[in-house]
Amino acid sequence: MEYKIIDNNLKAEDLIKLFRCAGWGEIPKRIAETAIRKSYATFTVSDGDRVIAMVRLLGDGAMAYFMKDLVVDPEYQGKGVGRMLLTHVEDYIRSDVEKGWNACFQLVSAKDKEGFYNKMGFASHPNEWSGPGYTLMIQGEREI
Repeated sequence: MEYKIIDNNLKAEDLIKLFRCAGWGEIPKRIAETAIRKSYATFTVSDGDRVIAMVRLLGDGAMAYFMKDLVVDPEYQGKGVGRMLLTHVEDYIRSDVEKGWNACFQLVSAKDKEGFYNKMGFASHPNEWSGPGYTLMIQGEREI
């Protein structure tokens, strides 16, 4: 099978479907659309017409990038799709950062996926120059 990576073409329906198949819950379409629109970049992997994986990248385009929502359809896990997609994201960042400068690329691993990121060269926190990664869930208050 030959997979195709497409930059900045993530659709709300695909984000919703991949979250669902990963067991991450249901996302309202308006929330998915806002998340996509406000992402720094998005990446999808397709098998023919079917979107089988995605990443949302947040960041400032110079010093800091944060990978959010790397999802591979469970049917395609273990087939190199995640590795291919993460390598593509790293290349994208490398081409986006000014020559001679090192930008920080961070992520928070999904539970039980830490081994994948270790194999891809990510240092788990804490390490010698940074503290541990943390996540804080904040419940919204804005009326719609």
